[in-house]
Amino acid sequence: MGRDRRPDDRTDHRGTDRREPAVLRSLVRLLVFALLVAALLVATVTLAPIVLEDFDSLEDVEIVDRPAPSADPPPAGERDPDVTDPADPGESSYETDVETVTSDAVEDFVHAEVNDRRADHDLEPLQWDGTVASVSRAHSHDMADRDYFAHTNPDGDDPFDRFSAVDDYCRAYGENIALTWLDSPVDRPGNDEATTYQTAEGLAEGLVDQWMNSTEHRKAILEEHGGPAWDRGGIGVYLADDGGVYATHNFCTVW
Repeated sequence: MGRDRRPDDRTDHRGTDRREPAVLRSLVRLLVFALLVAALLVATVTLAPIVLEDFDSLEDVEIVDRPAPSADPPPAGERDPDVTDPADPGESSYETDVETVTSDAVEDFVHAEVNDRRADHDLEPLQWDGTVASVSRAHSHDMADRDYFAHTNPDGDDPFDRFSAVDDYCRAYGENIALTWLDSPVDRPGNDEATTYQTAEGLAEGLVDQWMNSTEHRKAILEEHGGPAWDRGGIGVYLADDGGVYATHNFCTVW
């Protein structure tokens, strides 16, 4: 009867002792769960690029440094003249990652580009000559086939000799030649940068740039050679299996 037991105080004290460890355990479990979720998110972000590589095809991924495919070239002119060089190999082609480059398309683009450069210097456009183009194409193929690069072939025939063996209506004759590559880095004409030709249009522009950045070739295109003015021309391109590009551009003044 004379004791002060204060049961309510004792009960409150024991209850607090029991609840605190339970609350701490809950907080620890919550923290561990949060850390696990965060770890899973980080793993997902880290592994995402690896998972992309497992797809069979990535055709929908855009390659931003590829050139656009060539537009339709302006037709240069007659492709089947009455007189052709018996050694003319006809059309050749090469497959790049962008398009199938054909010699006919390159020739059409080169012819248009040359006339554009002439127009910039107030010169009349060259008329396309299918026979001259056939002789040009035969020489381009011969250079690739016999592994040389020169105006005079291993038999000693110069440009006028090769044309005279096919026809005789040109009283003056000139020739530009060029050698480059498809699908391989090459020097960009006019500067120290490298480029890779993958389209007929880009290749044609590069060929004409190559000639225009060479004094003697430029003189032939712009009639600064000291001879008669040209009135027609023909471009012959041969595309080798290894991506080699042989181009011959002949100029003619008729009688």
